[in-house]
Amino acid sequence: MRLTARTVAGLIAPGRHGDGQGLYLSISRNGGRRWVWLYRWDGRTRELGLGSARTVTLSTARELAANARHVLAQGRDPIAEKRKVVATTPTFGELADQIVSSLESGWRNDRHRKQWRMTLTRYAAPLRDKPVDTITVEHVLGVLMPLWTTRPATASRLRGRIEKVLDAATARGLRAA
Repeated sequence: MRLTARTVAGLIAPGRHGDGQGLYLSISRNGGRRWVWLYRWDGRTRELGLGSARTVTLSTARELAANARHVLAQGRDPIAEKRKVVATTPTFGELADQIVSSLESGWRNDRHRKQWRMTLTRYAAPLRDKPVDTITVEHVLGVLMPLWTTRPATASRLRGRIEKVLDAATARGLRAA
């Protein structure tokens, strides 16, 4: 029994809803929706998260599950392989530091360097340790919302700087557009 995009959009009951070949749409009691792939490794059932149903479509989830099945068929653990990939993706902080370093040669005023580094270090601190491909709108809003009422100019500048870093990540193929 395969799911369709229409049934995925209409499902609200908590639990796992199977698409076949180990792929499930998992809906939590609070309404969170994510794709998971279940498989057996070393005699136990493992669950590989494939992403939020808000950002990962049914067809993409099927592709990700097929790739994981291929890894499993080669005798490798898909979760271990995913961790290797995550380890090679730079964090937001690493990429932000690279972007500031590449841009600062064009700035005449030392104050700009300090402002960019400070805002991307202090105010964007919750983002710095996250792999750049895992950052969502909710993460960015979590950083910006406390600033909007107290320091709107700083929040606006920080939003632009975060956008610059995420756009650079997209251009380098580190995040989906």
